[in-house]
Amino acid sequence: MALDPQAQAALALHRFGLGPRADAIAKIASDPRGALLAELDRPRAGRLDDPGLMTSAEAAQAGHDFRQEKKAERQVSGGAPARPGPEMSAAPGSNTASDMNPDMRAGADAKADAGAAAPKQGPGVPQQIFLAEATARTRAAARAEIGFAERLVWFWSNHFCVSAAKGAVVAQIAGAYEREAIRPHVLGRFADMLLAVETHPAMLLYLDNARSIGPDSPVGRNGGKGLNENLAREIMELHTLGVRTVYSQADVTRFADVITGWSIVPPRPELAHAGEFIFRPGMHEPAPEKVIDRVYPNTGFEQGRAVLQALAHHPATAKHVATKLVRHFVADDPPLTLVDALSKHFLDTDGDLKEMAKKLVAAPEAWAASPRKLKRPSDWMVGMLRAAAVDPTDIRPIMQAQTLLGEPLWRPPAPNGFADTDAAWIDGMGQRLDIATQAARRFGDQIDPTVVLEQTLGPLASAETRATIKRAESRSQALALLFMAPEFQRR
Repeated sequence: MALDPQAQAALALHRFGLGPRADAIAKIASDPRGALLAELDRPRAGRLDDPGLMTSAEAAQAGHDFRQEKKAERQVSGGAPARPGPEMSAAPGSNTASDMNPDMRAGADAKADAGAAAPKQGPGVPQQIFLAEATARTRAAARAEIGFAERLVWFWSNHFCVSAAKGAVVAQIAGAYEREAIRPHVLGRFADMLLAVETHPAMLLYLDNARSIGPDSPVGRNGGKGLNENLAREIMELHTLGVRTVYSQADVTRFADVITGWSIVPPRPELAHAGEFIFRPGMHEPAPEKVIDRVYPNTGFEQGRAVLQALAHHPATAKHVATKLVRHFVADDPPLTLVDALSKHFLDTDGDLKEMAKKLVAAPEAWAASPRKLKRPSDWMVGMLRAAAVDPTDIRPIMQAQTLLGEPLWRPPAPNGFADTDAAWIDGMGQRLDIATQAARRFGDQIDPTVVLEQTLGPLASAETRATIKRAESRSQALALLFMAPEFQRR
């Protein structure tokens, strides 16, 4: 598909970024590819530097302290259960009145007031932590000049996903996990990200490895509960080699033995390094293990590191990662020539993810497909914020909308993350219309839809889309129609 410079710039912002804002199309029209590459070369690209956010260990301890305080309050009051706030009654991002958009909240509050409800409590510490992380993440996306680095963060965070629905601690540290294990390595080497992810407390808790015990370890021989294969299986099946490739069930079991003892220090303030990763030799299976085609001697923690290194450099991993990357950015059916080129580049560069991203942008196949890949809900919603030049203040309506669209923040339905194909999201178009209409009502009167049309779609807008928006009865209706236009929905 041959494009003029303006159309190529608009495509670059939708396909590789988070959608245009202000005069972004005009800014990069002279060299769209160069603009994408320049974003990757910026110092600390992909990082989220916010001194107000807690580390995962701090967040876990703060949540622990909060729950202990609530427990003490209940004991003092004679054991009566405390009236739960949002952090106690539901997982972050779930359908609670505090998360609803303003119109929906008003109805819920009116019903509560009619029943002479007790005074409303604000978010407790766990929910405050989650909301702060969500706000920082969304603002980083809304403010990014292009958003290519941020899209890469979102891609890898979904590839190595954890779920806040797993439990209180994972919910509190899900945002810190992304900042600590994903962002520092998003333009680094895959092997480094892999190690950071698999040793992070969020992943160890999410996939149940923190209590996995080797059968012949000292703890195992004394009656410990036993081996858990979840993390080992997902590392091979989802994080590295891919489903049904070069490994067997026996490889999964032996790898699970290798990573026994990979655990965390309980998040209690009296413990040194509370909430952090720890290797527990007493839980580790003390034996050499053969994983796939290599025997790894019993070197404690280093045994597991060695297996991860081998998996990170395996050709099957290169193919799996390349396929997912192309599917995410280009097409549901990834062009095989591009997958093969990226797979080879992965191996040639020792898994250099920045070089992989550059190779993707440079490939003609990445630009050849017409914009027909449906954006995921989070991508589309941030695109609306960028188009309307809105800097989010209250993140809860945005989180609620994402939940209604089937993509609650940091709560994927399974360890394979949110789906990256149209079929998973096409049924949600009715809900997208409702959300687009609500968003347009909130700020439609403050902006000119015809200006936003040129800034966000420009030459990509079809004659039909232009005519539909022109026939709108109000600014807010025109803006809603723009947000629902095929060219805005797809990349």
